[in-house]
Amino acid sequence: MNAFSEVDRRSEARSQRAEVGGQRSEIGGLKTGESGPPSSVTGCLTLRVALLTGGGDKPYALGMAEALTSVGIFVDFIGSDDLSVPEVVTNSRMNFLNLRGDQRPDVSPFAKAWRVLKYYVKLISYAATAQPKLFHLLWNNKFELFDRTVLMAYYKLLGKKIVFTAHNVNAGKRDLNDSWLNRLSLKIQYQLLDHIFVHTDAMKSELVSEFQIPERKVSVIPFGINNTVAKTTLSREEARQQLGIDPKDNTMLFFGNIAPYKGLEYLVDAFAQLVGRDRSYRLLIVGRPKGDVTYWRFVEEKMIAADVRDRVIQKIEYVPDEETELYFKAADVLVLPYTRVFQSGVLFLGYSFGLPAIAADVGNLREEIIEGETGFVFKPQDSSDLASKIEAYFNSELFSNLETHRAEIKAYANERYSWDRIAAIITAVYSALREHEGDRPVGEPSIKRVRR
Repeated sequence: MNAFSEVDRRSEARSQRAEVGGQRSEIGGLKTGESGPPSSVTGCLTLRVALLTGGGDKPYALGMAEALTSVGIFVDFIGSDDLSVPEVVTNSRMNFLNLRGDQRPDVSPFAKAWRVLKYYVKLISYAATAQPKLFHLLWNNKFELFDRTVLMAYYKLLGKKIVFTAHNVNAGKRDLNDSWLNRLSLKIQYQLLDHIFVHTDAMKSELVSEFQIPERKVSVIPFGINNTVAKTTLSREEARQQLGIDPKDNTMLFFGNIAPYKGLEYLVDAFAQLVGRDRSYRLLIVGRPKGDVTYWRFVEEKMIAADVRDRVIQKIEYVPDEETELYFKAADVLVLPYTRVFQSGVLFLGYSFGLPAIAADVGNLREEIIEGETGFVFKPQDSSDLASKIEAYFNSELFSNLETHRAEIKAYANERYSWDRIAAIITAVYSALREHEGDRPVGEPSIKRVRR
């Protein structure tokens, strides 16, 4: 693999943009634009933080919790049965509070409602007596309108400093179901927060322009690499044998929630074009419909009309972490045909397995893909261009030497999206809030590109 020179160039430009108002702010011994060991951020301060997962992405929550404790922060980790894993319960700096309990989906609506109610009661009680003065919300809970308004006001009345990781600035806008009430509740939450973390510069710009959030209240952090999903000695051949895929088939993977903004219909159209010319193509669709199944039914009808269902392997349900490896090991490439998105955790999950990606040029995806080295980018909502890029990939050196490149992609991603680097930014903000810096700009150490 090359020296990732194009990514170096993009990173330097992004680091320059990160300087607030052209000024360099000293936070906890690090200056904006400098890098340093994460432990230097906290210094001799002892920080205690409540990390509220809100039932979101398990690997992300675990990565965040472990990164914070690794730099000396004590964490009250609020979660569910799913997060009660050895690396959590045996961590001396982590106080695991299983307020959410069992989250199995196969229970009655009454049982679901009852456990949500119990969780809110426990959460409200915990907040009233919690030792940490700093609450970090990774996601909102089930009732987002309540969380954004009443629960936020409650935390502030208790004197808590609140930071929030916004994985989407306005998911309603992305999902085409935005409303004045949704926007109002978002604005209330964003205004009440003491600091907001986002994953791209575009997200920061949207917060500033659409919700009038001061730039000093927003820090951009990378999306941490997913290293919690099990990776065994399972080989590509063994994975394909389990799934019934021929070793010579050119196999693509679509993974994750199935929703209109994911653009799966464009992948099906491109796949139909490819299969019409070459029957060696295979498609894996792994995930479950988000919300109702109307969109998934639409995609199914397209597969039937194109007569390609016999070349598609479907796993239309929730896939637990322990089964994820099977699909990423069996695939030759991950496809992200999204139409509206800022960032994608699925991309970084793929990178953790060393799997190249072909992604639509939306949001920040182009910034995260090195053409010809970690994948390819295609025109959004353009099935013909997607089909062309898929063919280009399977004719490229990247694919012909895939096993070598998979190892290189994993090493690259583990360094560029390291949780240690993310912890350096986050703990700098924590320290600034603890020191009551008021209106002084809260900067963050920029992440310099890893040069290989």
